[in-house]
Amino acid sequence: MLLRGSHTGSTMSRLLRFLLVEDDDDHAELVLRNLRRQPGSYEVDRVIDGVEALGYLRKQGKYTDRFRPDVVLLDLNMPRMGGHEVLEHIKHDPDLRTIPVVVFTTSDSPADRSRAYELNVNSYLVKPVDFEQFQRMARDLGLYWGQWNRTIQ
Repeated sequence: MLLRGSHTGSTMSRLLRFLLVEDDDDHAELVLRNLRRQPGSYEVDRVIDGVEALGYLRKQGKYTDRFRPDVVLLDLNMPRMGGHEVLEHIKHDPDLRTIPVVVFTTSDSPADRSRAYELNVNSYLVKPVDFEQFQRMARDLGLYWGQWNRTIQ
């Protein structure tokens, strides 16, 4: 499943591409809705599990025409292939390892956090239960990655 969202504004000089790896439709829609509200130019593609994420990143199958994302937003608990395994594949692949990966999950488990950082995750965010806080975090993702952070591309 590929879900696209974009917002174009005047505060960013280039398009920022996110790959959202999220199996929960409600969480995905909240992230998309809040990124669309941000100033700047965003494109968000969504896949629903780790197998699709790796296919997308490696431009395989139906993803041959996809652009390399600037940031991967990665859920941990997904069907077919979980987030830790996806993260391991990304960070061990010389062609993919420089893509920033942000774990965006409901798990606040110390073991999950430790494993993610051992696998060189760039950031670990726990999805807030509170709707307003969830919206704020999704908004701040766009602000941080779109306005403050500088990627190598």
